Amino acid sequence: MSDDIVFAPAAELAERIRSKLVSPTEVMEAHLARIENVNPKLNAIVTPDDTAMDHAREAEDSLMRGELRGPLHGVPFTAKDSVDVRGLRTTRGSKFFENHVPHDDAVVMTRMKDAGAIFLGHTNVPEFVFWFETDNAVFGRTENPWKPGRTTGGSSGGEAAALSAGMSPLGIGSDVGCSIRLPAAYCGVVGLKPTHGRVPLTGHWPDALLRFMHVGPMARTVRDVAVALSLLSGPDGLDPYAMPVPVPASDSLEGPIRGLKVGWCAEGPFAPVSGEIQAAVAGAASALEEMGCEVEQVALKEWEDLQGQDISLSLYGAEVRHALDPMIAGRREMLSPPLRARLTGPKPTAEEYLDALEKCERLRREAARYFSEYDVLLCPMSVVPAHPCGASELDVDGVKAPPRNALRAAVPFDLTGSPALSVPFGVSGDGLPLAVQIVGRHFEEVAQLRIAAALEGVDGAGYRRPPI
Repeated sequence: MSDDIVFAPAAELAERIRSKLVSPTEVMEAHLARIENVNPKLNAIVTPDDTAMDHAREAEDSLMRGELRGPLHGVPFTAKDSVDVRGLRTTRGSKFFENHVPHDDAVVMTRMKDAGAIFLGHTNVPEFVFWFETDNAVFGRTENPWKPGRTTGGSSGGEAAALSAGMSPLGIGSDVGCSIRLPAAYCGVVGLKPTHGRVPLTGHWPDALLRFMHVGPMARTVRDVAVALSLLSGPDGLDPYAMPVPVPASDSLEGPIRGLKVGWCAEGPFAPVSGEIQAAVAGAASALEEMGCEVEQVALKEWEDLQGQDISLSLYGAEVRHALDPMIAGRREMLSPPLRARLTGPKPTAEEYLDALEKCERLRREAARYFSEYDVLLCPMSVVPAHPCGASELDVDGVKAPPRNALRAAVPFDLTGSPALSVPFGVSGDGLPLAVQIVGRHFEEVAQLRIAAALEGVDGAGYRRPPI
């Protein structure tokens, strides 16, 4: 019965609670037992909310009175440790904020609670959420539930591990370089980086790179991501980037995909990409063609001198240093080793920064040109499956690449602000999850979600339970 609960999708749990087939306290007890069993091995949930069971009892009492707070009444959820939670320690993965307790909830936290969901706890992040592996000096490293010693990615690595291992059915992540999608890919779950401006950033830290930062949902199914997106979306009057555009309906997956124009690229400007991941992208393209999509292979040649990880190295490097240098001055020894190295080297010059800005604008124009012709782009999410933690280089089928190449297919779409989604699609020869990425036009997540849901139903695709 416990496994039947903890590995059930969030939307299904909500339906079962509404129908009184299971109670909020039974759902909470099952998840807390699962956390007690597997979290010591994974270190994914780092600050539990000790009031979760009290809230489950309140939800049960309300249900017995015929009162439903919202569409996720009684459903647990988690959020990464950079999302403010009123009255709960929110460390941002850093010794600088080890004892930080916010006075207010982030907007996304308020919206989840208003929908009736019950917060379970914070999940682990790299320091300041500025790294692509999840390890920090406060809580240590998060392990991948698929294989010990393999990375969960970052910065929503704790979130992806918790979802994959059945400790939470629904999560909130954030993404400025890869941070929702890469952990989702490495851990075999679904992660959506919505269009920039779709979901308010209010109450998410850091207050830097806001032009490129995204907050979005993570789950084990596309349907759950769609439900969460419908609840999290919309302006809040505080985030100047949050746009007053129509909110996607939670049942938007029901529409057809026949006739959608899909361009696919298995390597191109994202090279080098492992053969297994290239095969997954090609397999997904073939499946979509069989379902009636208009599918065409594209080269994206114009993107090759607009490498996102190079642009972001200068652009993000300059802006992060400008934002953080005053705070860390005289206290650099408190930083974790990766961030200390990143924040103590030479700053990008003004010329390098301006060159990065110019290339970023060119990349945005190229993306707009592409989406004037195609509905979505199907491409790799990662360049390799989950690699060993702390790897000094990536081994891409014998080709050695810098570790930061892990961002190669991810960060371009933070720079463009495009909605981008990672969906599981097969397993590697080493038994690790594979994933493909679906990128779309601004504020047209519905097309992506429908395609992702279709791919989720392909034999051998979609979420699989890890061996932990």
